[in-house]
Amino acid sequence: MLRLENVRFGYAAQSFAFELEVARGEILSVIGPSGAGKSTLLLLVAGFLSPSAGHIVVDGEDVTDRPPERRPVTTVFQEHNLFPHLSVFDNVALGISPGLRLDGEGRRRVHEALERVRLAGLADRLPGELSGGQRQRVSLARVMVRGQPVLLLDEPLTALGPALRRELLSLIAELVEEKRLAAILVSHHPDDARFVSTRTALVHDGRIHRLTDTAELFGDTSDAITRDYLGDAV
Repeated sequence: MLRLENVRFGYAAQSFAFELEVARGEILSVIGPSGAGKSTLLLLVAGFLSPSAGHIVVDGEDVTDRPPERRPVTTVFQEHNLFPHLSVFDNVALGISPGLRLDGEGRRRVHEALERVRLAGLADRLPGELSGGQRQRVSLARVMVRGQPVLLLDEPLTALGPALRRELLSLIAELVEEKRLAAILVSHHPDDARFVSTRTALVHDGRIHRLTDTAELFGDTSDAITRDYLGDAV
């Protein structure tokens, strides 16, 4: 389980405060307007920002003071986070060994992950030779081999069309359930939350304004903040 306990952070004139829990096997969607604090939330969990107060706990262990490389977290960004000079195989293999020193078992895991995301025949390609959807599949294959309990998804499917978005969201949901990951999905597309999340958090002005069942959030726009953000999306 991922738990944020009264986590606080300040930047310039804006303050942020987050408190939430994400269970293993769950994808919590996080929605809200630009600048509300969605990416800040992920950066705090990943360790790229340090809170001024509070605790970040993973499976009962406080990781608040750990640097990013020592946190049990994998992050998938909108821009794929792939190294353009490395092959598809090596980009996935980095999830096992940053020095790309793999034994036979490690190589088997990489090939198995590539097969799972339907890239088995593209192991020798460079990222620049792939489509946007294929590059995100490489990122998901790396998630598979890393095996960390927390998965952060920062608008990873923004540039993709509706059909491909649904396909990759289904793959993410399968991965989260199979590996029992605690996942947070940040998205500007409310339909993403409807598709993969039982619970959704609406972030507003550096705070979690609502965290509730996804169907309830979209079905009840009686408060002005929810109504102003969702508009016709309900």
